[in-house]
Amino acid sequence: MPSADFEPVIGLEVHAQLLTRTKIFCGCSTRFGAPPNTQVCMVCLGLPGALPALNRAAVEMAIKAGKAFGCRIAERSIWARKNYFYPDLPKGYQISQYELPICSGGAVPVPGLGRIALERIHLEEDAGKNVHTANGSEVDLNRSGVPLIEIVGKPELRSAEEASEYLKSLRLSLIYLGINDGNLEEGSFRCDANVSVRRKGASKLGTRVELKNINSFRFVRQAIEFEIGRQVGVIEGGGKVVQETRLFDNEKGVTRSMRSKEEANDYRYFPEPDLPPLRVSKEWLQSVTIPRLPQDFADELTASGVSLADARTIVSDPRLVDAHRRVGGDPKRAALFVVGELARAVNDKEADLGALAFDPALVREVWKLQDGGAISSTAAKEVLAELIRTGEAPQKIVERKGLSQVSDAFELEAVVDAVIARNPAEVEKYKGGKANLLGFFVGQAMKDLKGKGNPGALNALFKKKLGGF
Repeated sequence: MPSADFEPVIGLEVHAQLLTRTKIFCGCSTRFGAPPNTQVCMVCLGLPGALPALNRAAVEMAIKAGKAFGCRIAERSIWARKNYFYPDLPKGYQISQYELPICSGGAVPVPGLGRIALERIHLEEDAGKNVHTANGSEVDLNRSGVPLIEIVGKPELRSAEEASEYLKSLRLSLIYLGINDGNLEEGSFRCDANVSVRRKGASKLGTRVELKNINSFRFVRQAIEFEIGRQVGVIEGGGKVVQETRLFDNEKGVTRSMRSKEEANDYRYFPEPDLPPLRVSKEWLQSVTIPRLPQDFADELTASGVSLADARTIVSDPRLVDAHRRVGGDPKRAALFVVGELARAVNDKEADLGALAFDPALVREVWKLQDGGAISSTAAKEVLAELIRTGEAPQKIVERKGLSQVSDAFELEAVVDAVIARNPAEVEKYKGGKANLLGFFVGQAMKDLKGKGNPGALNALFKKKLGGF
């Protein structure tokens, strides 16, 4: 491979839309999907004389992220104007933070990679959206002014796969914090990737190329892998990598040049004159609490005996964590139900994690019926499937569907005697040493009992009648 002598260096900048009801500097709604240009006012349209007013909820969500990732939260941070002209930025500048962001330092925990360091987290407003059609280009400014945090990671990632795992962990943490919905398709979680390559063993970073606005984990991997190969090819061909911004064409699987990369001085940052410095008091900082993060739940699950694979599946969705908690009982058995029967029902559209039709605590009643011999393991699966679909009490399901297991000694003995009587040849072989025929006899009895016999009791009876091995 041509890249064997090279090492990629990757840093990601993630834009995460905050789950506030209104925009960061005005009272317009942040609801997604409204008709174009219906959620705008003089502030987010950038009309002359309109003054921004800061949304306190957005600040508290940024503080949550900072506390969760171990950042230093600034007591005083500064708003800045980032000047550039696009059709979707009506003011001609974006209100952001530059020299003094609200959060600095910190790290994101990533399973298998450890903690990936952060440079900073800062607040800013989103721009609008350009919509390109066959009839021309249009602008929807509903998104203009929507609150964002930009999470700037240090260049510590060394492969496209590592970058993808980092993004998955960061997205999940933000969802658990309740500050971002993680919706990549709607653009509320998207990233820019800074990619460079250098000879293995070199300490100096190569020329950085920015890949802009990627909103799919698969596309992130594809874009970074292509870009690594492209840059290595340029260098090995005797050329030099140009610092620029490139877009990823997901249909062709290639990156293409968008514009030369701007530096900070190109944006002519200066303090925003219409907003005072943001001050976070110690009291305010202490009042913002953070919930447990995915890694905390994963560690707790594995410590209780749940496999690492099952733990990761469960923590991939906070609703699965809640379902596991509500099932209760043996954590390992509850985990098997969540990643088994419940996950299958969700995949088959027979259950909605957002509105379960059943009380998860009823699962323990099914286990009790199974463990007590009232129903077989096969019947238990049927009862669980019906419970998930309907929410009906397990005992009522058993009675309605006639799933009770036959454990009556006299009834079982009669069936065992009948099986032995009609299979004399197999009885002789069994007594002659073919112990595996015990399964045949139990199977015949279960067939006579239409699957409702107690397998353990049948095993014991056959051994008693035929002479156990």
